Amino acid sequence: MEAFEFNATPENGIIKIPEKYRKRITSGVKVIILITEKNGSKKNVLVKSDLLAPPAYDTTGWKFNREEANAR
Repeated sequence: MEAFEFNATPENGIIKIPEKYRKRITSGVKVIILITEKNGSKKNVLVKSDLLAPPAYDTTGWKFNREEANAR
């Protein structure tokens, strides 16, 4: 898998791929849109921690020591 990053301005719902990438992008792609303000600062951007699911178990009050954890 390859990844390319570039800035673009959509025109009528179309984002143009820069000429330097067009020959390398010949099949399906996954598009992720990050909205940036005109001054370049990003807003509405997800961070990796937003993509993690919450813990499946309530571990409140659980205590482990190193030996017990290694034994499991």
